Amino acid sequence: MKQTYDINVKEFKPLISPASIKIELPITDDVAKTVIDGRRDVENILLKKDGRLLVIAGPCSIHDTDAALEYAHKMKELREEVKEKINLIMRVYFEKPRTTVGWKGLINDPFLDASYDIEKGLKKARSLLIDINQMGLPTSTEILDPITPQYIAGLLTWVAIGARTTESQTHREMASGLSMPVGFKNSTDGSLSSAINAMMAAGAPQHFLGIDPQGYASIVNTKGNPFGHIVLRGGPHPNYDPVSVEKIQNRLRQKNLLDTLMIDCSHDNSGQKFKGQSFVFKSVLDQRIQGNTSIIGLMLESNLFEGRQNCNGDYKTLKYGVSITDECISWETTKKLIYCAKERL
Repeated sequence: MKQTYDINVKEFKPLISPASIKIELPITDDVAKTVIDGRRDVENILLKKDGRLLVIAGPCSIHDTDAALEYAHKMKELREEVKEKINLIMRVYFEKPRTTVGWKGLINDPFLDASYDIEKGLKKARSLLIDINQMGLPTSTEILDPITPQYIAGLLTWVAIGARTTESQTHREMASGLSMPVGFKNSTDGSLSSAINAMMAAGAPQHFLGIDPQGYASIVNTKGNPFGHIVLRGGPHPNYDPVSVEKIQNRLRQKNLLDTLMIDCSHDNSGQKFKGQSFVFKSVLDQRIQGNTSIIGLMLESNLFEGRQNCNGDYKTLKYGVSITDECISWETTKKLIYCAKERL
């Protein structure tokens, strides 16, 4: 009989189970405390029980774990300085959605050479998250592959569902079972309906196909995640201005959803240019100071050094601490913005 399945599949490779990787790379009590406390703080900010400003900042994507750890040490020090007014969380993104093709992140291709050693990528990602949380610095990421959470979600304080996947039923179902607050970005075309619908779907119990801690295919039944919220990232036009913010808040209130939201200072809100992030940050900070406490957070794409560089598959030719995906502001600029917020809040 002729084969009718897996015709375009070259091979299947066994992958370490989530349970096994957790044994190999266990978390400590200190790490668990960072995660649990971090999630509680974000939940309280979303519910307006904690009046601090939430700022999620870090590289567009992680490709060099040494540079990521240097950034984390700097952020931990700054976090302690501003903690009375600002809750600072590190952006630690391992998966990158692509409009067509390209490097899809540390988990998918950890050596940047198209070797696609995904098991090594998962271990590198989990190890880095453990190291950062051990410092007492909470972490965040975008969840792209629905299998990934079983390997790293226990180390995350906040996660995003990106503009390209907010409309995906698979990601909405997955978000309903995640243990931390989830930010849904508006679509790349600027539409807010998909993000609002995602909040509603993720807030309800769901039943779907997934894997269990042993890596076996399973039927996953979830409780629903009550801490879904909107992240405005722009579209054909920016949407961080007061009029856009008020419109989305009114729509959320009409549906009895959390009216608290975050503003992404990068992507289409900054015209994809790193220098625009500072303007967006200060503009949104003005709205917050003028009384809109429903703006609970800001996101920054930030690295040790500003700009971006092309990735040619050779680590040795890359500039240290510079993004290989989206343009980022420098650490020095990031620090100035955070100090500015601290002084004005």
